Amino acid sequence: MMNRIKAIALLAPLSFYYLTVNAQKASPEDSVKELEKVQMQEYFKKRPLVLPQADLSFLAGYQNQIYKRRLDSLQKTVPLTYNQHVQNYIDLYISKYKKQIGKVVGLSKYYFPIFEKALKEMGIPDEIKFITVLESSLNPHAVSHAGAKGLWQFMSGTAKSYGLQMNQYVDERKDPVQASYAAATYFKDTYKQFGDWLLAIAAYNCGTSIVLKAIQRSGGIADFWRIRPYLPKQTQNYVPAYIATNYMMNYYKKYGITPSMVNFNMATEIIWVNKVVSLAGFAKAAHIDIGTLSALNPSYNKQIIHGSSADPKPLVTPLLSKQVYSSIYDVLNPSETYPQNHHHHVTKTRTQHTHSSSKHTLKRKTRHNHFHR
Repeated sequence: MMNRIKAIALLAPLSFYYLTVNAQKASPEDSVKELEKVQMQEYFKKRPLVLPQADLSFLAGYQNQIYKRRLDSLQKTVPLTYNQHVQNYIDLYISKYKKQIGKVVGLSKYYFPIFEKALKEMGIPDEIKFITVLESSLNPHAVSHAGAKGLWQFMSGTAKSYGLQMNQYVDERKDPVQASYAAATYFKDTYKQFGDWLLAIAAYNCGTSIVLKAIQRSGGIADFWRIRPYLPKQTQNYVPAYIATNYMMNYYKKYGITPSMVNFNMATEIIWVNKVVSLAGFAKAAHIDIGTLSALNPSYNKQIIHGSSADPKPLVTPLLSKQVYSSIYDVLNPSETYPQNHHHHVTKTRTQHTHSSSKHTLKRKTRHNHFHR
């Protein structure tokens, strides 16, 4: 409640009588809009408004309407329930995590289009992408204390069951594309099991068996808010935090949060590699910073790509100039000579790549403005 009062105290020092009288004259929806307009106009002035406790409670009620109206406007398929549990996380993010939110919003410009494509292809609601903010803060190298890894934080057993490769050279839990399709498949399975998106999200945190037990203990009602008391504490908070994250990722501007600049290229292309290739060697030949190339290819454990004709691997790189084709061909095909009449085929598309059956190392598909998984 104190955080709520602090947020409300950012209102301009105008007469509370003015607010209440105008609220009585206008419709509830117009009153909320007017109060929100005043808040936004005066937000950066930092001029505290001193009001009696009763008046602060009245304003808190209006603030609740604002938050609820905003969440209602965001709701698509996944229910975005507004209650005090959700509000507590919104308050927490506003008061303590503005810098982190700015960083994540910046990264989302690159990662979210990848997630959105995988989710759309699998018939999963677009807003499930916000799970990655909770799980990893959009850091592909994130590792939990339990050993979960990647943007979607897969445990090794679950990752294997959903087809992700993990060996000494590659960990596809850290691959944005592959892990996104695995996560989309997981949500498709859990939604089919529960018929409720909030329960599917809860299961992503604690597992389907625990959710099933909670449903049984609560009387058999498959509703997250009904079974919440019977779930582990972490999962009780997971869904409210998810809803609050959805809110903050859409309304961050209203709190003076500026997206951070990402330190890697937004425009990238994919080259399919069917040999053993080091990222360092490719970076040198292509005149690319090795740090940039590593950031674009987080799943390769030793910065070495072990591709083969049977299992070519994707190499994500910033857009390349024709001047480097010959040198990178030598790196990708060490036993061959770059053909003088080689026609470099480039397919520009915003869709994800598919495996090419042709023997090559320079044919690629170009992707713009988002990160490759």
